[in-house]
Amino acid sequence: MDINAYIESGILELYVAGKLSEKENQDVYELMQQHPEILQEVLEIEAAIVKLTAAVSPHSIDFESFKDKLKDTNTKVVDLKPRKPSWISYTGWAASVLLAGGLLWTLNNKNKVEEELQTVSTEKQYLEIQIEEARGDLAATKNLLDAIRDKDIIAVPLGGQGDYASTYAKVYWNKADNTIYLDGEGLPNAPEGKVWQVWSLTLNPLTPTSLGTIDDFNTDDNKIFAIANANESQAFGITLEPEGGSESPTMEQLYTLGVVASTP
Repeated sequence: MDINAYIESGILELYVAGKLSEKENQDVYELMQQHPEILQEVLEIEAAIVKLTAAVSPHSIDFESFKDKLKDTNTKVVDLKPRKPSWISYTGWAASVLLAGGLLWTLNNKNKVEEELQTVSTEKQYLEIQIEEARGDLAATKNLLDAIRDKDIIAVPLGGQGDYASTYAKVYWNKADNTIYLDGEGLPNAPEGKVWQVWSLTLNPLTPTSLGTIDDFNTDDNKIFAIANANESQAFGITLEPEGGSESPTMEQLYTLGVVASTP
């Protein structure tokens, strides 16, 4: 017989509660005499009930004489008689058990509800942030489209150079506010330790002026960047430089170059 499985089956709790038949009571009684572990479990169940109901039940259950018999060292088997416990004796603790179970159920469900509400609140906040970001993106996109569609905007295509003939970019130059909008969709992501650097060029004599590096190129989704440019640019170029940029362009890493069309 698997004693542990028998103890965990719940039959001993039913025995203490008086829910078993006379035949089942007799079986439990005989097993209590044969197996000290089962007897000990019954005592612990009854002791737990006493503690649980001490403050709420007007009925008392006298287990002292029962325990005294267990201390009798003259016999190996405690002289217990199978009995069907009185429901009057257990009315108090049964109500308490039901009350405790109800409270536990309520608390568990309260916690679950609170967790669900917290989840809903978090998701709501996240959705609100996404909506705000989307609104911001839409506003930025509209502003960008308005800027590059301006009738006075100067569009400068930048073609691939040398070994990088497959690359390309485009500059939209708004002289009115000294801003260029660089569309770098045709450039690959910068390798680790490298950055794209944008140059404003005058051609005679050839003089490059750095417009800065694009440090967030790899993580930017639309690859369009607004860059200040107060120079009288005659051309624009993009080179691949070490992080932090260079004072002058590395010509071997010149990827794209475009000349500003002269106005009639």
